[in-house]
Amino acid sequence: MNTHFRNLLLLILTLSAFSCKDKIEETYMVNAPVYLSYDELRSPLNVKSAQDIIQPGKLYFKDNFIYVNEYQEGIHVIDNQDPANPQIVKFIEVPGNVDLAIKGDILFADSYVDLVAIDISDLDDIKEVGRVEDAFPYMLPEYTDGIVEEVSEEKGIVIGWQRVEKTVEVNPNQFEYQYYPGWDVMYYAEASNVRSTTNGGDQSFGVGGSMARFTLYADYLYAIDNATLKLFNISEIYNPILESEMNIGWNIETIFPYNGKLFIGTMTGMLIYSLQDPANPEFISEFWHTSSCDPVVVENNYAYVTLRAGNLCGESENLLDVIDISDIRNPELLKKYAMTEPYGLGIDNSVLFVCDGSAGLKIFNAEDPMHITDNKLAEYPDIDAFDVIPLGDVLLMIGIDGLFQYDYSDLENINQLSHIPIYSIEN
Repeated sequence: MNTHFRNLLLLILTLSAFSCKDKIEETYMVNAPVYLSYDELRSPLNVKSAQDIIQPGKLYFKDNFIYVNEYQEGIHVIDNQDPANPQIVKFIEVPGNVDLAIKGDILFADSYVDLVAIDISDLDDIKEVGRVEDAFPYMLPEYTDGIVEEVSEEKGIVIGWQRVEKTVEVNPNQFEYQYYPGWDVMYYAEASNVRSTTNGGDQSFGVGGSMARFTLYADYLYAIDNATLKLFNISEIYNPILESEMNIGWNIETIFPYNGKLFIGTMTGMLIYSLQDPANPEFISEFWHTSSCDPVVVENNYAYVTLRAGNLCGESENLLDVIDISDIRNPELLKKYAMTEPYGLGIDNSVLFVCDGSAGLKIFNAEDPMHITDNKLAEYPDIDAFDVIPLGDVLLMIGIDGLFQYDYSDLENINQLSHIPIYSIEN
C-alpha cells in the first residue's frame, strides 16, 4: 500500500468515527438576558419624592423647573425658581428613559421601545396620559466579553445580563454554537442646547441641551435613533402619533433646531434639513468630517461642532469646529480649535460655552470666529463637564460632579450660583 493511499484511508476512517458520534457536550459561561416584561414596562407611572442624582444624563429646562435624566431610570424634577437654591422635588420613574422634551404641560419621554406622554401640570398628581408602543428599536444593553444567550423579544425588554454556566450540545462537524450576539447593542448619544427662539419662538416648548435626540417644532416631536428621524404628531398633545419615519443616514447622534431647520450631528458629519413643511423635513445639505462624536449648536451664520476622540468616536483629535453656514446649501469649515475632551456646548449672543470633559467648562467670546480660543472669558478646570443650557443670564451645566448654575449676566464677573452634587458613597 503506497503512502498516499494509506493517508487517504486514515482520513476516511477518522471522519467516519466522528460521524458516528452526532453531538458532544461543551460547558460555557454565557451572558443570559434579564428581562423586564412588557406588562411591567407599561404599568402605571410611579412618582417618588426627591431622590439623589446618581447617573445623570440629558438636561432640560421649562418654566423655572430643571429636568435631569437619571440614565435608564427616570427623571428628576428640580424647582429652580431660585437658581441660587434649587430643590429636587420629585422623581418620575420611567424605565429605560434617556431623552425628554416638554410642550405645554406634557413631558414626552422614551421608555425603552415606547414613547410616553406625561402630564406634569400638577406635580402632586403626575400621570401618564398617552403612549406610543414600539416606537423605538429593540436594542440590547452592553455586555462583557463572551457568548450571549439567544434573546427572545416576546419575553420583554432586556435590561441586563446574568453570567451563568451553560452546558450545550455541539455538533463536532459544525463550527457554530447555539449562542450568538443577537441584536444591536444599545447605543445612546451622551445627552441639547435649544433656546426657545430655535423653535419658532413657541414659548410652550422647553429648552434642551446640545446632546439631545428629541426636539420640538410646530406640532411635531422629532426623535432620532441610530439611522432614522421619527416624526410624532403632537397636535393632539394627549395622543401622540408616530406619523412617519425617514432613513437619513447612519450613526446619528444629536438634533438641534434653528430658524426653521434641523441640524443633525452624526459620527461622520452634520446634516441640515428644512422644516418649511414640518411634516416633511427636506434635505438641504451636509458637511462631512472624519469619524467622531459631535453635538452641534447654531447661531446666526455659524455652526459650532465638538469632535471627540477615542472609544466609539473614532477621531484621533479633540476639536471644536466652526462651520460657515451663510450659504446653507454649501457649509464650509472655517476654523478648527484644539480641545481636551469636548462633549456638549452652547451658544448665546456670541458667548460660547464648551464642556471639555475632564478639562472642565470653558467660556469664550465667539464674536470673532477666527480667534475664539484667544478670547477666553472664564474657565472652570476642576469639574468634569458634560452638557450645558444657556438661558440668557444663567447657565445650567451637568457633569460627573453634579448640576451647576452660573450667572453670566456680567461677562467680566461670571460666578457660580449653586451646585447639586451627584450622590456617591462619600456623601
